[in-house]
Amino acid sequence: MPVGGYKLLPIVHEVASATVDGVELTADWNRQFETRVIEDYDSSPLFDLAALSEAESIEWCYGCGRCVPVCPVDLVGEYGPRKVHRKLQMGIDLLEDPDLWLCTTCGNCLRVCPKQVDMIKIMPAAREAAMTAGKEVPAELQGVLEATFKYGNALGQSPRRRSAWTKGAGVPVRDLTKEPGPVDYLFYVEDYWSYHPRGHQAAQAFARILHQLGIDYGILGHEERTLGDSQRLAGEKGLFEMLMEQVVETLDRHEFGAIVTPDPHGFNALATVYPKYGHTFEVLHYTQLLAPRVSELTFTTPLDVKVTFHDPCYLGRHNGEYDAPRRLLEAIPGLELIEMMRCRENGYCCGGGGGGMWLDGHTQSHTSERLSVRRVKEAAETGADVLAVCCPYEVSRFEDGAKAAGVDDRLRVLDIAELLDMALGGPDRVAGA
Repeated sequence: MPVGGYKLLPIVHEVASATVDGVELTADWNRQFETRVIEDYDSSPLFDLAALSEAESIEWCYGCGRCVPVCPVDLVGEYGPRKVHRKLQMGIDLLEDPDLWLCTTCGNCLRVCPKQVDMIKIMPAAREAAMTAGKEVPAELQGVLEATFKYGNALGQSPRRRSAWTKGAGVPVRDLTKEPGPVDYLFYVEDYWSYHPRGHQAAQAFARILHQLGIDYGILGHEERTLGDSQRLAGEKGLFEMLMEQVVETLDRHEFGAIVTPDPHGFNALATVYPKYGHTFEVLHYTQLLAPRVSELTFTTPLDVKVTFHDPCYLGRHNGEYDAPRRLLEAIPGLELIEMMRCRENGYCCGGGGGGMWLDGHTQSHTSERLSVRRVKEAAETGADVLAVCCPYEVSRFEDGAKAAGVDDRLRVLDIAELLDMALGGPDRVAGA
């Protein structure tokens, strides 16, 4: 019979009595002990969660606690995979607990876990179960999921505005819905480069870099929809599968050699999740496309800045790419790269993964500080002038974080594409030049 996550061995039941450490235990005593523990220590929520598809590894935890000090949320709150496991042992229903929405699926706990307890699978499965059961979902997340269903993007913008950013690029950007035909690369812009004002500037910079390199590429314009990985990790597997079907149907109408995207979350979807459903594409993060060809770029403007780089969780820990972004930064004349203490495999999370991009209000209610603010402070401590990023989520998150931390007057947040473009003689639009 399970008790507190373990089983009492029925040895004493089979004999009249037994002696343990000099104390005689009778069969009646053992039955009384067993009944008392069962009444006071109901661990059925642990077993219920482990019974969910892909969540079985929650039962493998043996309490070593290695996950807690590397969990970015625990650093600013009272949370961690081991703590979640302990709550489940004590009978707390995770599907109705605020902890359900705190995990960013950053993957740092899995990196150090000797039992491979996989929160990247466990938490989305639990969130999906909560939604299916009609449990309360944070309103800010619910709004994004509804917008995604209606408009095909998390920002709730019209698909007709997807290519509006191209007008300020200053170079031709081929829209395959207007100029069909094969291309070497399909530039999958994703939501935040398509719609966010700061994302526009990074997308335009990237287009100018592609133009200088003479790369043959095109975009999908109004036909593009989000690839849906963050929605999946937030628990909306059904929405993800619907989006995936729409995306694949669109991709099948076009001819291209490979897909390039700036979004590590979209990259992760195409590289690791879509293939599980039988949809395989060659996909590159934009830094992986540019890094091998950086020597072909003609830099004209030394930047003379100290730069520190934030590793995106879904490009680094989840997909093992740490070098391509650094190769690009190190190629920029005048730029000095300074690493933060937490970098590469142990890089700190910005808080945007696993649906966290749309859960700041909820997270703020259960932590002492936003993860993005904590990370900006770490960047400022290096003495860097610029915090460089290569994920569309991070520019807006870290710019807000810099203001909250009071360091926005001495630490700028720029995408690597923007830094490259500036060194190529492009405009520093962020500074108003």
